[in-house]
Amino acid sequence: MLVLAGAATAQTVTVSVLATTDLHGNLYPYDYYTARPADRGLAKLATLIEAARRDNPNSLLIDAGDTIQGTPLATVYQQFVRHGRLPQGLETPPSGLRADPMMLAMSYLRYDAMVLGNHEFNFGLKVLNRARADARFPWLSANTDTETGAGRKPFAPYLVKIVGGVKVAVIGITTPAIPQWEQPENYAGLRFLPAKEAAERAVSELRTKHRPDIVVAAIHAGLEREGGDTGENMVRQIAAQVAGIDAIVFGHSHQQVAGQRIGGVLLMQPKNWGASLGRIDFEMEREGSRWKVSRKSSRLIPVTADTEPDPKVLGLARPYHEVTEKYLNTPVARSAAALDASLGRIQDSALLDAVQAVQLHYARADVSLTALFNPGVRVAAGPVTVRQIAALYLYDNELYALEGSGKMLREALENAARFFLTCSDAACATGPLTDRGVPGFNFDIAQGVTYEIDLTQPAGRRIRDLRFRGQPLSDDQPLRIAVNNYRAGGSGGYGMFRGAKIVWRSSEEIRDLIVAYYTGRGALPEKPDDNWRIVPPRAVETLRAESAAK
Repeated sequence: MLVLAGAATAQTVTVSVLATTDLHGNLYPYDYYTARPADRGLAKLATLIEAARRDNPNSLLIDAGDTIQGTPLATVYQQFVRHGRLPQGLETPPSGLRADPMMLAMSYLRYDAMVLGNHEFNFGLKVLNRARADARFPWLSANTDTETGAGRKPFAPYLVKIVGGVKVAVIGITTPAIPQWEQPENYAGLRFLPAKEAAERAVSELRTKHRPDIVVAAIHAGLEREGGDTGENMVRQIAAQVAGIDAIVFGHSHQQVAGQRIGGVLLMQPKNWGASLGRIDFEMEREGSRWKVSRKSSRLIPVTADTEPDPKVLGLARPYHEVTEKYLNTPVARSAAALDASLGRIQDSALLDAVQAVQLHYARADVSLTALFNPGVRVAAGPVTVRQIAALYLYDNELYALEGSGKMLREALENAARFFLTCSDAACATGPLTDRGVPGFNFDIAQGVTYEIDLTQPAGRRIRDLRFRGQPLSDDQPLRIAVNNYRAGGSGGYGMFRGAKIVWRSSEEIRDLIVAYYTGRGALPEKPDDNWRIVPPRAVETLRAESAAK
């Protein structure tokens, strides 16, 4: 795809690539789970985008994927597309819900391209194709092909655009691990090729057909550690091994990287949920009829409390926002006590037990594993709304039941315990005791067993006194284990689950199961059952102090 966008006769020019990633349905500068303003979202990013364009009109704007799914606003709209109606009791607003809200806003902001992310598949191909049709810009993915490999490619592999007289190519790459996470019908007719090989083919074709001056890879995958598994996150591998790429914009892992170099490749990752805008500046010098990159630099421009939202984006999103608020304010249950999840990664929590109860029930499982995705959840005694229930589970994951074993569970818990650092008994009193390289959403906690996490022991040997139904858990004990679809695919270091037999999977997202479960039962758990704990006690006190200092 070749797009012309002006020309230049100067001997030097600066071309800017503006980038977002992992927007996850964040349009309003608003936290739907707390009903409070938040410094994020596309409405605020729009102001930063326009400021960057004023600073340098020779710009193009791209998104690295995971765009249409994530917030309750996105979920309510996707359910509307899937079922042709809104949740019970809600009416379609007079202005209608005429298109995917993210595509409406991004088209207004004149995005040049978007990369296909794995979460685009969460609601199935009907939703994906509807959103794609609503976009006035291409969706890119060089490594997504038809199941047979025959016929027209389902997505353009790259975009080529003339910006300020400079020919810029943007290659799209999608993490190929989607079949490990999604139900087959959600990607029917498609297959996902190895990312490195697809990037090499795209660069070769660009050189032959288009001879671009700048090549940017926009990759929906993370920057894995040295020697790490490249099946899901392969940015480091592509940067080091695929010649001809000038810069990489990447996402998926919800981290942020203002600028990092691997060889001659500049890497940048904007913050997820629209919390920052990425900008790469290429300073170009003319050499005969061609341009050469003389210098390149990158930075992240954060959204702040002082960033004014774009009123046009707010207006486009308003019908979707208002119907979402009505849905979230619907009462569904009661809580007999005030509940607080702030220490739920340090000690057992009734709010996490509430999620575990749902997973054990629907998966008919012996053991349930889940992370505390939102330590900020607070529930007052009294009525509990959909908003509060939804806040317990931020992601649109599905529930799986796996045929597992005691050995598999022990390995999973040891992997989870990497969230903490090792300390001697004396050092446990000082800290820090959490590993910043392990995201909290990868610290899974088990229900259905009792156990301790001993921080005086090295990673891989921390789980002790692991018991099932009161007895020591043997490695060969058969277990039916409830996990989400991402864990079943081995994400977050949980490779022990990859390839395990899936004996059941839900047809609804876990968040919807939670709402249904407590709508039927009417009450949340009053207190945790304290089936796990961290030792020694002084480590717990240090972790409490670390949590309070955040």
